[in-house]
Amino acid sequence: MLAGLAVLACCLLAFHGAVPDVPGRPGSLLEAFLPWLGLAVPVLAALALLRRSPVAGWAVLLPAAAWLGLFGGFLLPGDGRSPDLLAVQHNVGDENPDPAGTARALAGTRADLLALEELTPAAAPAYAAVLAPQYPYHAVQGTVGLWSRHPLAQVRPVDIRPAGAGAGWNRGLRATARTPHGDVAVYVAHLPSVRLGPAHGFDSVRRDESARLLGAAIAAEPAGPLVLLGDLNGTVDDRGLAPVLSRLDPPSRDFAFSWPAPLPLARIDQVLTRSATVTRIRALPETGSDHLPVAARIAWPGPR
Repeated sequence: MLAGLAVLACCLLAFHGAVPDVPGRPGSLLEAFLPWLGLAVPVLAALALLRRSPVAGWAVLLPAAAWLGLFGGFLLPGDGRSPDLLAVQHNVGDENPDPAGTARALAGTRADLLALEELTPAAAPAYAAVLAPQYPYHAVQGTVGLWSRHPLAQVRPVDIRPAGAGAGWNRGLRATARTPHGDVAVYVAHLPSVRLGPAHGFDSVRRDESARLLGAAIAAEPAGPLVLLGDLNGTVDDRGLAPVLSRLDPPSRDFAFSWPAPLPLARIDQVLTRSATVTRIRALPETGSDHLPVAARIAWPGPR
């Protein structure tokens, strides 16, 4: 039985894409927490040792190899190059008790770009006031905002409303950042939340619909460097985000779990690029939100 469980864990890791998204979407649920399937390895190894079962012991090597194949690179040291651009993404939380304190913490990162979600009308002035000295350029559309050290141009909303969302549901923006390395298209997006419950299982229908709209907007973007920052309410392994991920370069090989803040289990806050490379992404300390901020080091291709 232990050997069978080890083979099952290996198959789920290596072939997670084959798990069908039937009603309840078990495939997407598995992919949302895929790295944690590696915990089966020490548990099964301990049980094999306890049972003194050589067959089970050898079988445990299968999920261990599968996990290392998927996530072993996450354990290696990151790229040590100085970034061309430092970007921070943070869902600041619409119930954050200390917006000004959160803004000071974000300003302390000295990032070039700050993307914020769940900006409420009551809290937005506090963020603007604290960030203004270091970030003279900013844009807000609905509940998402972008603060920049570099001039912003061509700011516009991006319509990623799922069916049933009203005209006031605005969670996407696009701007051009005039950086020392050239113009960069910057997208900020907050996709709808997913729900997990006994009635519908892993309900990501609205999120997936918004992801398709966001992917279409990115596909229509002229060639050139692009940075997407946002709370995508999904991990980079989640097939529901494929319409977005398929349009962008491979994500950074780091865990950087960002949610929930007290005990982070998944990185649903993403920094993704096109014609650029996220060389490292890491989670930052708590700020009063239910998400952790994530900071990404971005490098442009070509000679340095």
